[in-house]
Amino acid sequence: MPLAVSDLLSHGSPFYRPPPLPSGGIYHYDLTQEQSPSDSDDSDPPPSLISPSFTPLSTPGFNTPTSRSARPARSTPVDTTSLTKRPRLVERLPSVQCVARARIPTTSGTELFLHVYENDVDNKEHIAIVFGSEIRSRSLDAVVPGETENDRMTRGAYVGTLHPERVSSWVDDRARKGDDEVSMNGKRKVMGYTNGTSKNVNAERPLVRIHSECYTGETVWSARCDCGEQLFEAGRLMSLPSASGSAGGVIVYLRQEGRGIGLAEKLKAYNLQDLGNDTVEANLMLRHPADARSYGLATSILIDLGLGGEEGIRLLTNNPDKVTAVEGPGREVRVRERVAMIPVSWRTGGEEGVHGSELEKYLETKIGKMGHLLEREERTDHVIHSS
Repeated sequence: MPLAVSDLLSHGSPFYRPPPLPSGGIYHYDLTQEQSPSDSDDSDPPPSLISPSFTPLSTPGFNTPTSRSARPARSTPVDTTSLTKRPRLVERLPSVQCVARARIPTTSGTELFLHVYENDVDNKEHIAIVFGSEIRSRSLDAVVPGETENDRMTRGAYVGTLHPERVSSWVDDRARKGDDEVSMNGKRKVMGYTNGTSKNVNAERPLVRIHSECYTGETVWSARCDCGEQLFEAGRLMSLPSASGSAGGVIVYLRQEGRGIGLAEKLKAYNLQDLGNDTVEANLMLRHPADARSYGLATSILIDLGLGGEEGIRLLTNNPDKVTAVEGPGREVRVRERVAMIPVSWRTGGEEGVHGSELEKYLETKIGKMGHLLEREERTDHVIHSS
């Protein structure tokens, strides 16, 4: 009997053996490989690989982030002023502009808002995935001279929900009074937050993940890394309800593939790893830094989303250099708490998540050579509980 998609491991394609083709071949180019009526094999075909469970936010073997899981984010207080080793920071923060925003409904019912940013240091479109309507972009909400209300709504500078009868970007007649308000000068005031200054002492700090693009881990099911799994886990945690009135969450998705060296060079590094080198050695052999990423754009995007200032954020990361780098050269953003990203396979004893000898070597290198804050004891101390 063929495996169901739900039975696959995360990044499941390397472990998935498709059933043999029917004797008559694939019937009418059907991607589900359903057999023709004349085929004598009575076994059920596998489900369609074009599944609503597979979304850009998830990886094969996972569903879209859902609020059914009860495991919350576990934070550790952070004080970056006491660090003796500090990474090299950008000299100035880039200028960023949010040029478009749209509501994205997911297959589980969770909604998020996708923000696309342009900047003055590269020609790439970087992304902010925002959970909840409480976090808004200042540059997007700013009034552009000469634009119409339809122009504003088209680029996503609206409050509430769009619908065919909508005529104003500032007022949603269908929304309840006080649900969401934005003043004419582009400042936001929602859930007690005004331009990043908390007025709600009971609200949790926003949960933030700075995630660098990983085509291999997010798109082609690579088990060399846990990047796709980390992206999914960040979305899952940010979609959880909060009894204390969560300020929402943001995944800043930076287009810096392969720790900043690009996809082609990353594939060369993979070949060097197959020849016996680890991920750091491979980059150095290609005359690249072990980690060529920069986080100035992420800092600027967080500031634009109103998450700068003293109140601070909770940062999802195992990388101590990222904690400092995200704060910016003038500590424009304050990381108050760090939330560890424990591999799912470690938390479940290998029953779930990405696992394998190549991933283990990758994690060992990140811990031993790059100083990532993961410990072996976390294999047994962290267990997923579901409700």
